[in-house]
Amino acid sequence: MTRLIFLGAPGAGKGTQAGRLASSLEIPHISTGEILRNAIKENTLLGQKAQKYVDAGELVPDELILDLIRERLSQSDAREGWILDGFPRNVTQAEFLLQLLAGLGQKYDWVLNLEVPDEVLVERLLKRGRLDDTEETIRRRLDVYREQTEPLIDFYRQRQLLQSIDGDRHPEQVTESLLEAIAS
Repeated sequence: MTRLIFLGAPGAGKGTQAGRLASSLEIPHISTGEILRNAIKENTLLGQKAQKYVDAGELVPDELILDLIRERLSQSDAREGWILDGFPRNVTQAEFLLQLLAGLGQKYDWVLNLEVPDEVLVERLLKRGRLDDTEETIRRRLDVYREQTEPLIDFYRQRQLLQSIDGDRHPEQVTESLLEAIAS
């Protein structure tokens, strides 16, 4: 049973690496963005609530995200393990997640942090070619990420559950390092 939390700035390769590990370990890759989009698409009760915030251009509140995660982690395919990608994003969410997992009788094994230099992240994100990905907006997103996530990294480091991985290498090398980290 493997339960992992993935951290990393936008462009660090979290989605790619979480997908590779999920495949290798045969556990679900749970992306909070994907859960949200699916709940809205399937028009579930939680999806309807989330849609109201999305339509208003507001962030979906933590409480609703937690309900979506609780629902997803309770599904049968997540009993043998999971990789959580995109949550938690701050210490408050990390504390909520601990309570949620305790209520489900689960705990996570490792928090894996993909470290990539800002210049590389900017270059990667600019290559994606999204209209809203200007260098200025990317740097702002990285600043916001650092403000919110640095305390989160310390939160997990203090609990001796954080493993930082150099994400500025060939994807196969990063995957290898991640597999070695969770085997330790």
